[in-house]
Amino acid sequence: MTTISAIKENIAPDLVKLNALIKSRLSADNPLMDAVIDRYLTTKGKQIRPIVVMLCARMFGPVTEHVLNAAAAVELLHNASLIHDDVVDESKLRRNAPTVNAIWDNHIAVLVGDFFVSIALQQTIATGDLRIIEAIGRLGKMLSLGEIDQIYNARQHTLTEEAYFKIINFKTASLFVACAQVGCYAVGAPQEDTERLAEVAELFGMCFQIRDDVFDYFPADKVGKPTGNDLREGKVTLPLLYALNRPDAPGAEQMRQMLDDEQLTAEQIARLQEFARDNGGIEYAYATMARLREHAAEILATLPHNTATADIMALFDYVIARDF
Repeated sequence: MTTISAIKENIAPDLVKLNALIKSRLSADNPLMDAVIDRYLTTKGKQIRPIVVMLCARMFGPVTEHVLNAAAAVELLHNASLIHDDVVDESKLRRNAPTVNAIWDNHIAVLVGDFFVSIALQQTIATGDLRIIEAIGRLGKMLSLGEIDQIYNARQHTLTEEAYFKIINFKTASLFVACAQVGCYAVGAPQEDTERLAEVAELFGMCFQIRDDVFDYFPADKVGKPTGNDLREGKVTLPLLYALNRPDAPGAEQMRQMLDDEQLTAEQIARLQEFARDNGGIEYAYATMARLREHAAEILATLPHNTATADIMALFDYVIARDF
């Protein structure tokens, strides 16, 4: 199975430069902020988004200072959104470590998230490319709208695939589209190629979110982290959507009525998870990801082929197969 470590190995020197850049830009000369930043730097995630920026750039040229600035901007904006999400969701853990709001409080967490946004904007300006600045600005708007749409659909009990794909396009895929765009802009890639690669990134983002959603339909002890959170918040994702909309699924109407409850119990969540698993929801999600991956491979076949191209496809395989 493809591992993220194998993909990172090909761009290891660039990742070292990126992390040094992020560390230097986040230095605040403030004891409290520096304490929060130090903890962030030791618990950062897999950095898939800046990796996508650098891989897209490497398809057309070397990773320059502009590429690193763009990658840092994306990573910082993404982490700002996670910090703010943890406040909204009252989450106490992320990546198996206490969240900023859990260690300090919501007030500090919001300010830290704002600080990250500000540094992200400074990094886009450092590229000197208005297209990159515009792409990051548009991204912030789309991330917010995606979350609002998801909340609205949960409250209105909108149970269609069309609504689901619109949400994941805004709240997840848009981030990867921006990664592809800024990576290409930073190295002067042709516009037509940039648009194709942005489409590949969109497909990747949808795969990423679908796989993340699949986790929510298994017991926590099998996944290794809390599950059922989306259902707890009234959010119905692809595996359950498919099962609910199957005309031959026994008990579908009963499951729909259950979703109308103001607050689902642990037993109800477990029943909905089981219903999705028993009625082909998981298989349908995997088939959808395979279809999206195949489409991406067809587009990539029309673009320059090098190590970065292969690594982009390896990212698809890693994301679809990942266990956590």
